Amino acid sequence: MLAALRTAVLVGIEASLVRVEVDVTFGLPSFSVVGLPDASIRESRDRVRSAVQNVGLEFPLRRITVNLAPADLRKVGTSLDLPIALGVLAAAGFLKRRDMTDTVVVGELSLDGRIQPSRGTLPVALATRAAGLRALVLPAACAPEAQLVPGLRSIPVDALPAAVAAINDPDTALTSRVALAAAAPSPSPTPLDLADVRGQVVARRALEVAAAGGHHLLLIGPPGSGKTMLARRLPGILPALTADEALETTSIYSVTGLLPPGSGLLAARPFRSPHHTASEAALVGGGTIPRPGEVSLAHNGVLFLDELLEFDRRSLEALRQPLEDGFVTIARVAGSVRFPARFQLVAALNPCPCGHRGDRRLECRCTPNQVARYQQRLSGPLRDRLDLAVEVPPVPYASLRAPTDPENSAAVRTRVQRARATQVERLRPLGLSLNAHLHGRELRRAAPLEPAAEQLLATVTRTLSLSARAVERLVRVARTVADLAGSEVIGREHLAESVQFRGAPGAAGSL
Repeated sequence: MLAALRTAVLVGIEASLVRVEVDVTFGLPSFSVVGLPDASIRESRDRVRSAVQNVGLEFPLRRITVNLAPADLRKVGTSLDLPIALGVLAAAGFLKRRDMTDTVVVGELSLDGRIQPSRGTLPVALATRAAGLRALVLPAACAPEAQLVPGLRSIPVDALPAAVAAINDPDTALTSRVALAAAAPSPSPTPLDLADVRGQVVARRALEVAAAGGHHLLLIGPPGSGKTMLARRLPGILPALTADEALETTSIYSVTGLLPPGSGLLAARPFRSPHHTASEAALVGGGTIPRPGEVSLAHNGVLFLDELLEFDRRSLEALRQPLEDGFVTIARVAGSVRFPARFQLVAALNPCPCGHRGDRRLECRCTPNQVARYQQRLSGPLRDRLDLAVEVPPVPYASLRAPTDPENSAAVRTRVQRARATQVERLRPLGLSLNAHLHGRELRRAAPLEPAAEQLLATVTRTLSLSARAVERLVRVARTVADLAGSEVIGREHLAESVQFRGAPGAAGSL
């Protein structure tokens, strides 16, 4: 007898529906799975057999063939255990229905018949709703993720007998009419406050401008000057995730298995800080079975690279394409997948190998050749993608012990939100939302300069021999500075502040 139902497998950060066809016929007992299954799916034969027998059901001692269609799509993961088990029971006549293609089933089986949570429930729920199917049978521990998709009927089950009952009588099974408001947001750590940062007036201002326009930021200074402290406070001044951003970010974390069981939408913007020994695949994604890297885990958030010049040169160069395009394409022989990677990069580096060049407290013993070789680890094309570069000098004792507290993150975030709202309104006809994404003709339309600012730009370009890309970078930052000031036109003072953020002469951050 033949039975069929639906399941789903992950392809990148999306789910692809798969038809599970099970045929149980007379013949020597065997159990084969075809349709490009990986090792974890081939091993499901033993899990399915033990689970069925240990819950008191009869496992058919016949010739069993399971086909996973489409056959040219490679299937990976353990979430096919439950649909294969239900298909076998249906084909053997132990279920009331044999055609269950209106229902998607996912879940990993334990040997005692319990259903374990599986990765990627949110993309599977989205794919089920998009296909217009009747219901989604899923592990009970994953139900909160399914509740993030409105209009979907989910049937959470915790063991194989409950799944059998749900298939036999879905109308009376424990179901959940889900709504977006029903899912509680995932708990997020309390953001660090800018009020903790003493001194560093210029760096604090650069952080605000970077947050307002979505610009990438480079911090240059000796050890202990506060570069990491500043970078970790950037998420606290960024606007909250929109509903679409939260859904997309949560999907990425669901696929990678980093979403805690029972969690709802991620409420806080991601902040990723990989160690400088991270490989190229760890940063941008990859592997035999492509998985998202740090740039995708930082999607809609912040990627902080401390000790930038200690990273492998090949790994750093791999960042150029996602910084420009906002996504990563991983190509393999079997196909390619695309991972979103629209993040904000904050990088920190020392001015020289010993870290004390320009530090009045300690003497730098690096030779000019050593300094030059060290700074050349940051290539020109990658540096050109960092809109702001500021020096972070050591903080004087008087500033550290000052009795008054600096401005807190809440006040800065209010100005950032106001500036971003202005950008969204202005850039909506262009299909953009942030000044950092402006280039060419779009930049000229969105960033008009006053005559005095135009004259200053011409002078700076001629004096410093700036490239066309560097000029665009100055105008983009000036556009954000003007938005923070509530000005529709870029004035001379806005452009002058933008020039200040191009890096100190002779430092690694200079153009």
